[in-house]
This record gives sequence, C-alpha cells and structure tokens, in this order.
Amino acid sequence: MIVLNGLKACDTCRKALKALQKAGKEAVLRDLRETPPDAAEVARWRESLGAGLLNTRSTTWRGLSEAERAEEPVALMVAHPALIKRPVVESGGALHLGWTPETRAALGL
Repeated sequence: MIVLNGLKACDTCRKALKALQKAGKEAVLRDLRETPPDAAEVARWRESLGAGLLNTRSTTWRGLSEAERAEEPVALMVAHPALIKRPVVESGGALHLGWTPETRAALGL
C-alpha cells in the first residue's frame, strides 16, 4: 500500500494518485487537512526528508507573520498542514518527498 500524504485539492497529489492507480499500484491519498499528522509523525518525516519538508513557497507561508515563520518548523507544520511539501509518499517503510522522477523511479513507475 502506497500512502500519498497531501491535499485532495493539490493537482500534484491527484496526478500522483492517478498515475499510481493506472500502473496497478494500490495507493490512497490521505488529505492532511482531514487527517492531520501529529508532531511525532511530522518530526519523523522531517528527520528523514530534511528541511525541504517545509514548503516556504506556499500561499500559507506567505500569509504568516515574521514571528510565526520563526517558530519551530515541526510545530508550524502541525498547526498548518498546508505548509508540508507534498506529497509525502510512504511505501514499504520508505519515505519520498514530492512527485519527482526519483520518487516515481523508486515506486517502479
């Protein structure tokens, strides 16, 4: 089972889900607004995927004050799940960030 952690309104997440299903892979999209991750989950993702997990190019980021932007990244992503770069792909215990050629290759696409 491949879990795409993202937003159902995200074009990239929908494209990734469609590509996986078309390839016959069992995949689901977990909407982070409907089922938000807890601090431990976000911390695990950040430890594995690095600082790039925090999406500083998003509309949500631009709407934050300087004081909010200075907060601890994991706490920010828990408070605002749209700040998580997406999708965070979980497959067989491995994590991948984004719908990149590297992610697709790792998933056998």
